[in-house]
Amino acid sequence: MTIIGIGKNYVNTAEDMPSPKWAPIIFTKPETTLLKDNAPFEIPAVSNEVAYEVELAFRISKTGKNISEADGLEYVDAVAVCIDFTAKDVLKASRENKGPWALAKGFDGATPISEFLPISQFGSEINFALDLNGERVQTGNSSLMVYNLPQIIAHVSQFMTLNPGDIILSGTPAHGVGLVKAGDKLAAKLEDENILEFEVK
Repeated sequence: MTIIGIGKNYVNTAEDMPSPKWAPIIFTKPETTLLKDNAPFEIPAVSNEVAYEVELAFRISKTGKNISEADGLEYVDAVAVCIDFTAKDVLKASRENKGPWALAKGFDGATPISEFLPISQFGSEINFALDLNGERVQTGNSSLMVYNLPQIIAHVSQFMTLNPGDIILSGTPAHGVGLVKAGDKLAAKLEDENILEFEVK
């Protein structure tokens, strides 16, 4: 199973949408980053600066290669909400040497994720949000993606075959990212319903 992340994929308003669009930033995360069932998140010993990024996660339902944009949504059956944790200090050190994002986003437990819900339950625009210790810190709507889901699927499937169970993380809202500390409580929402809640250790 492959977890495919999209970097810098949201704008604050529709007026901020870039034109022409640039190529999307793509990275992958190992399956060991998944943290399920509202299990607590443990800040890794390798970082002192772990930042939250709430994201929509889409599950691939069937195998596909060179998928067209027109057919892209036929390959997705469910959506979840997740946190794409980033070790900011690790990322900074890697960037200084023109290195990849892999370790900064790929440490164990770096992707707490909710249960998946049928995508048929949602409209074309999906609202999501994150509360930190009871206060709203991020809000997002899928309409503010620079690259929408069909475009992402079409682009990625040119390079790699998508398989059932693969997960696409569609990016975090353009504002509100911040650091976590031990004792924090996070609650992520889909359409204003808490479906992911956990504590930081």
